[in-house]
Amino acid sequence: MNKISLEEELKNNSYPGRGIVIGRTPDGKKAVTAYFIMGRSENSRNRIFVTDGQGIRTQAFDESKMEDPSLIIYAPVRVLGDKTIVTNGDQTDTVYEGLAKGLTFEQSLRSRTFEPDAPNYTPRISGVLHIAEGSFNYAMSILKSNHGNPDSCRRFTFTYENPAAGEGHFIHTYAQDGEPLPSFEGEPKTVGIGSDIDAFTSLIWDSLNADNKVSLFVRFTDIATGAAETRIINKNQ
Repeated sequence: MNKISLEEELKNNSYPGRGIVIGRTPDGKKAVTAYFIMGRSENSRNRIFVTDGQGIRTQAFDESKMEDPSLIIYAPVRVLGDKTIVTNGDQTDTVYEGLAKGLTFEQSLRSRTFEPDAPNYTPRISGVLHIAEGSFNYAMSILKSNHGNPDSCRRFTFTYENPAAGEGHFIHTYAQDGEPLPSFEGEPKTVGIGSDIDAFTSLIWDSLNADNKVSLFVRFTDIATGAAETRIINKNQ
């Protein structure tokens, strides 16, 4: 798959929903992950990212306006040893617990399916980065309904060993805006990765639809030392 511009991909889609980007900086020295959330309803937009240990969690910006916390309050990022888990739902905990028991990423997700939010049946997208002893690899997963049929779950896992410098992959929940929302199709998109965390964070945030974007998390991790830099942007301040 040819490498595309992440900036253009985001600018040309008013509602990709929630998205995960994982890749490697052009100098090959840092592993990169980004996760963003968007919202169309007041309930979905009433959120912020807050730090939680080495990871993050979502939190209501205004507790008095929270209508339904299910599916929108969760820990998108958790760290287990040399593994960083990033997902669009509470399956972060499922993967964390599975890996802790010695299961693989794919095995850990076998107990989960897409979200029960008919008629959208939002896909569950997940990623895991493994950084150890100067090496880096990652995997991404999507669990989705069979073209809107809730009786059938389609499971796809994509693994990337020794990922190329300056390259990453982008997966998101929705192909575009719509009623119902159409699910992401195909392999994760191959995208370019920037070399500077602040510039890369700004590129993603500024490219997301101004009305629908809610929060963004970006982390650059030094592959040799494990030292990490993190940026969080919340529309609600």
